[in-house]
Amino acid sequence: MKSGFAFVLGLFAAVFLPWEGLVIGSNAQLGALPPFYDDGESATLPYWFPGVANQGQRVYRDLGCAECHTQQVRRPNLGSDQARGWGERQNVARDYIYQGFPQLGTARIGPDLANLAARKPSAPDADDLLNLLYKGQGGMPSYKFLFEHRKLIGPPSAHALTLTGGLRPAAGWEIVPTPRALALVGYLTNLNSSYDLPEAKPVPAPGAKEGEAGSPPAAGPKSAAAGTPPAGAPPAGAAASPPAGTPAAAATPAAGAKPAAAATPPAGAAPAAGTPAAGTPAAGTPPPAKQEGAK
Repeated sequence: MKSGFAFVLGLFAAVFLPWEGLVIGSNAQLGALPPFYDDGESATLPYWFPGVANQGQRVYRDLGCAECHTQQVRRPNLGSDQARGWGERQNVARDYIYQGFPQLGTARIGPDLANLAARKPSAPDADDLLNLLYKGQGGMPSYKFLFEHRKLIGPPSAHALTLTGGLRPAAGWEIVPTPRALALVGYLTNLNSSYDLPEAKPVPAPGAKEGEAGSPPAAGPKSAAAGTPPAGAPPAGAAASPPAGTPAAAATPAAGAKPAAAATPPAGAAPAAGTPAAGTPAAGTPPPAKQEGAK
């Protein structure tokens, strides 16, 4: 190695320059992204999270929920998120400008939560989410440590869970969520990106539409089908009728049919003009040869 300084400088450039482009460049591009003011709704978008939702995002992050859930609805041609009712449009960078720690997620072991508060056909409410956190479901574990099992003193708590079966507490006891559980549920019930942003207009599903390049023009309401004759024309296979006053041509016999016999004029009728009399040889016919021995 001729120059250790040049090696160290090259190594530093190989590490620092990509980091600068990815981290500092992205922050400079998206960090100053302003909110969008919608004149129709007279509101600034996206919406601010209330205080409890901001606290709940920290609980969501501490519990590692992003390991199993994403918060990014994809375009129609990149998945079936819209068909599942997870959102009407794809998420864009402006959706996360008010989030200190956007939880985009790394895997979809569970459903996407970017638009949970506007989930279709029906969105879960706070009681549904609290029961789900306590009971667990399918591959989702139970988070019973987010709840307190305490003796009932006075009237029951307004947030006490309504449980049945083996999960129902004994008489005189109740199960209530801790402030961390309430904050987490407050965060989940505020995940709503059903508003419109200019750069997040719904992308149509793949497939040619009328008017696009390569698609055939739509047929008019009165377009004739291929092979249909115009109005007044004789049907297919019929002989065309000659104009009025034109003598009809002799009928042509069909293939294999015998020609019709010439019409015989009635007795005493004069022969037609140009027709030779009986016994008169036709023009161009040589006379009959004389019989040998005739005088």
